[in-house]
Amino acid sequence: MKTFVLIAGGTGGHLFPAMALAQELIRRGHAVELMTDHRVESYGADFPARRIHIVPAATPSGRNPLKLIGAGMTILRGIGAAWNVLRKLRPDAVIGFGGYPTFPPFVAANLLGVPGVLHEQNAVMGRANRALARFADVLAMSFPETRFAENQTLEKVVTGNPVRDRVRPLAGKPYPALDQKGAIRLVVTGGSQGARALSDIVPAAIALLPDDLRHRLHILQQARAEDIERVAESYRQSRTSVELASFVADLPERIADAHLVIGRAGASTVTELCVIGRPAILIPLPGALDSDQKHNALFLQEGGGGWVAEQDMLSPQSLATRLHELLSNPDQLRRAASAAAALGKPRAVERLADIAETLAGKNTQIQGRPTP
Repeated sequence: MKTFVLIAGGTGGHLFPAMALAQELIRRGHAVELMTDHRVESYGADFPARRIHIVPAATPSGRNPLKLIGAGMTILRGIGAAWNVLRKLRPDAVIGFGGYPTFPPFVAANLLGVPGVLHEQNAVMGRANRALARFADVLAMSFPETRFAENQTLEKVVTGNPVRDRVRPLAGKPYPALDQKGAIRLVVTGGSQGARALSDIVPAAIALLPDDLRHRLHILQQARAEDIERVAESYRQSRTSVELASFVADLPERIADAHLVIGRAGASTVTELCVIGRPAILIPLPGALDSDQKHNALFLQEGGGGWVAEQDMLSPQSLATRLHELLSNPDQLRRAASAAAALGKPRAVERLADIAETLAGKNTQIQGRPTP
């Protein structure tokens, strides 16, 4: 049995692939511990780790010297706290999943001589991972073309993005039957917290569809709790069948039952769409650092599995036009579903676990070093 420490920022996009790897490593008989930040309380209640360690972390941003000094001091405290924990755990390897909370534990592991893998979920290598690449042994990538990865000199492997256990059985599920008269199931998701822009645009676009098409729709829409009542009223006005929720526990299964998905383009969303094999209209989050969601969405579009709609150029009218075109053309949706499935890597977690085990096998005894 080996001991692995998984390190991830405390948001769903980082924790979900870490959770998938934890499940696989435990199946293989290994021990898993998690290092993250305080946000894990919102996303990581079910994380299958022996213990969860909260480590001080900060994002060095802005130009205010006092804030930068404060962030630097927090990072140093985080390195020291992680060093103490890792010194006692003596892990065989660490695997980092990005986000600035990954930085202190990954650096501490390097100071202790523990080998490390960095996993990049997005089609753009995150800034924290770029900063940590010099301390890593392997970079595992979700996308064949990952911006900024070409500048890194460490070993690079395309594994895909691990998906949770509940997603993997849905791979290969046939696309739902769709004809010119039957029900059409549409899923609208804005990520783990919902998206206000989708709550504004999608119901207004649905209201512009012809009556005969709109009345065939069965919509599941994820929305922020504070937006649900006004979204419900918009759908009532257009007499559209809708189910609204701020959190959808069985979202992967609902996506598998859908004919079309409208959503953001976070790495987990794009990965699950490809593994399940469902077409999507993706609306990347505007203003994201390095446009990571846009590059994720372009991967699906260029592979024929979906369509990118830039939020700044999207209106209810333009979305209604796209929806009318797609929902009136079942063959086009079926082709896109097949194309999305061809892009999926349902065995990504096995490949990442193999790399972690190989690296752990090369580990030597941890040598003590002074606390930073």
